[in-house]
Amino acid sequence: MVKLKEMFSNYRDILLLGCISFFIGLFVGCIDWMFGRVLLEITDFRNRYNFFLIPLLPFAGLFIIFLYTKFGNNAIKGMSLLFSVGLKEEQAIPKRLVPLVILNTWITHLFGGSAGREGVAVQIGGAVAHNIGRKIKIRNGDRILLITGMGAGFAGLFQTPIAGVFFAMEIFTAGVLEYRALFPCIIAAFTASFTSHALGLEKFSFNLNSAVNIDIRTLLKIMLLGVLFGAVGSLFARLLHFSKAFFSSLIKNPYLKIFMIGCFLSILFLVLYSGRYSGLGTNLIDAAFTEGKIYEFDWALKFLLTIITLSAGFQGGEVTPLFSIGSSLGVAVAGVIGLPIEFAAALGYIAVFGSATNTVIAPIFIGAEVFGYEYVPYFFVVAAVAYAFNGSKSIYSAQKIY
Repeated sequence: MVKLKEMFSNYRDILLLGCISFFIGLFVGCIDWMFGRVLLEITDFRNRYNFFLIPLLPFAGLFIIFLYTKFGNNAIKGMSLLFSVGLKEEQAIPKRLVPLVILNTWITHLFGGSAGREGVAVQIGGAVAHNIGRKIKIRNGDRILLITGMGAGFAGLFQTPIAGVFFAMEIFTAGVLEYRALFPCIIAAFTASFTSHALGLEKFSFNLNSAVNIDIRTLLKIMLLGVLFGAVGSLFARLLHFSKAFFSSLIKNPYLKIFMIGCFLSILFLVLYSGRYSGLGTNLIDAAFTEGKIYEFDWALKFLLTIITLSAGFQGGEVTPLFSIGSSLGVAVAGVIGLPIEFAAALGYIAVFGSATNTVIAPIFIGAEVFGYEYVPYFFVVAAVAYAFNGSKSIYSAQKIY
């Protein structure tokens, strides 16, 4: 009788989490749509007025620090705060995190900072879901819904729901999947993805038509690329942590730090091809898959400028720049290694992201949902090798290693 009662209690909790997750997905999908649409408009506006807006980047940085100092409390910790709450090192995610991270990311992109957007979406989803989870009487409900919200945030922005599910389940502890969150995360991720798409948020996808045969020679080439992409992703994570610590110790005043580095960045962004490396890096991604102009050094400059931007204190994520770094690096090495350009770009797109985040399943499904499921065997090989050669390093410093 006791076991039967416990079984029904578990089913009740699962169904309740599923119902709550639907509404989380709906709400997070709407916020992702709003955030993503405005970000695209901001990007178009900045591209038209680069020479007027990019010189104002250091002053935008001062305003970002002011907002966090005046209103942010511990919201400035961003993704680290989500990890601390998920790992029970802190108790709460303040609701103010959502508007602050959205506004400050828009400001960063408007004035030309090289940053992403996924960190914002994941923080939005995590903050919304965690604050709901704290109010329900389900064992570990707050942690389960935190993971659920993070998956919804990722899925709603990129419209890759399966990748969003596994990203959220993999990210807290490398080598461990949070299966307790699987059912609610699936509901929230698909709901958020469908919602943002229905409202009109664009999804990047590319119909990969590269003729590649599975043979020993091709697999060896893909494995070699996996080693390269794994090393680049690992290096990005290492340098990001080093750079943040270095600049913080060199210039202790956050206002002075962001202003001085912002001045340096604004000059670089204008001198280096008039803002080519500002913003998300979607221009490089588009060029990689549409036979546009990709320079051999594009990936390296985007790599360095993104690290400096985020180390200064500007806001945004790392994932979309990682996509652009990986795809442009793939184009640069495709001819040397003897693989079709778009195919090598797709491998780089997923593998550098997987290496830098220390995940392996999420990048495979990113590849499948963006480029097509028929290439999953290749994505599996390159993502697994990149994961093996990343040295267990992650852009998320609070990530635990199993």
